Amino acid sequence: MMRDLAAPWLSLTEWVVLCVAAEKPTHGFAIAAQLGHGSALGAVWYVARQQVYRSLERLARLDLIHEVGRERSSTGPVRQLCDVTPAGRELAAAWLCRPARHGRDVRSELMVKLALLDRVGADAGGLVRAQRDQLAVIAGALDERLDAAEGMERILITWRREQMSAALRFLDALDV
Repeated sequence: MMRDLAAPWLSLTEWVVLCVAAEKPTHGFAIAAQLGHGSALGAVWYVARQQVYRSLERLARLDLIHEVGRERSSTGPVRQLCDVTPAGRELAAAWLCRPARHGRDVRSELMVKLALLDRVGADAGGLVRAQRDQLAVIAGALDERLDAAEGMERILITWRREQMSAALRFLDALDV
């Protein structure tokens, strides 16, 4: 599947920072707290504070976020409030609805999308159905390859197929 060349390539961390920033105007320290150890999102996808700030800088260079003010802090320097641009909101919304492209990304990308959708009370049913459809196609292709495979190739395909089966069972078990 080809990448949308009109959209910038973002890392999973940058997508997560963009989506958290899209919830309301905020600053890097608050985003880092929401993605740190002991946080609900951090349990799914932990992001170190330095990575949050690097992500915010890149998102600003791509015109996906912009500064909207400053906030005084009693515990540190003045914080720059950022908000997501209309283009950033459009990209974030589209990304949240798009299934993970590879079975190996279900644990990271799909789970963080489900967590982000849950945070804002959005329906995840469309994403879950799209992800299931995509994984079913991959599972079918693995089934076709398994019959002819031998040796280590058979072991790897069996491993991938079992992972796919587990992911499909997980998606079937979700109540969305």
